Amino acid sequence: MWKTPVLIVNFKLYKSGVGEKALELARILDKVSKERGVSIIAAVNTFDAYRIKNEVKIPVILQHADAVEFGAHTGRINVELAREYNLDGLLINHSERMLKISDIDFLIQKSKDLNMVSVVCANNSRVAGALAFLEPDFIAMEPPELIGGNVSVSTAKPEAIVETIEAVKSVRNIPVLVGAGIKNGKDVRKAIELGAEGVLVASGVVKAKDPEMALNDLIGGMM
Repeated sequence: MWKTPVLIVNFKLYKSGVGEKALELARILDKVSKERGVSIIAAVNTFDAYRIKNEVKIPVILQHADAVEFGAHTGRINVELAREYNLDGLLINHSERMLKISDIDFLIQKSKDLNMVSVVCANNSRVAGALAFLEPDFIAMEPPELIGGNVSVSTAKPEAIVETIEAVKSVRNIPVLVGAGIKNGKDVRKAIELGAEGVLVASGVVKAKDPEMALNDLIGGMM
């Protein structure tokens, strides 16, 4: 398990988060994590994952995996393959790649079996509370309407953060992360003050003109 507070950077499929640029960004994350002593995790695409994992010390997780075993599954990626390439975990059920509950359960349990970390996304407090029964390692709440925008969940929906934490903690003592629109240290600080144990960010770092500066600003909100 990662030391909290946690900062997960989702590279998505931004042009600035794939290929050589993905590797360059991962090295920046690695550098800042070492300098600041904060848990930073890179959530990357399948093509870049293996190369990045071999170049950095920080945890590297897949943005998605499919709920399948090895076999006749054209175009699928399973958890065992991710483990075979020494990846550290999975991002599961992101609002841009939502899954049915049985697949979420499969991926969480398979991650446990293979000693990988599961970060499961929820779009609201009710879903987060329900997902807590599946016992993932982390639950990340992101209101879909705020993802990729310039208004953070900390500012627009602070009550949603509190409600999510209450819903999850009433079931299991699972760390709750929050995301959507988080761009600076002020957003992070507010989330932490409300009880979150980390944040999930994407464009605020991946599309930043100076990713290292953006990271240091975000981390400032964790201190």
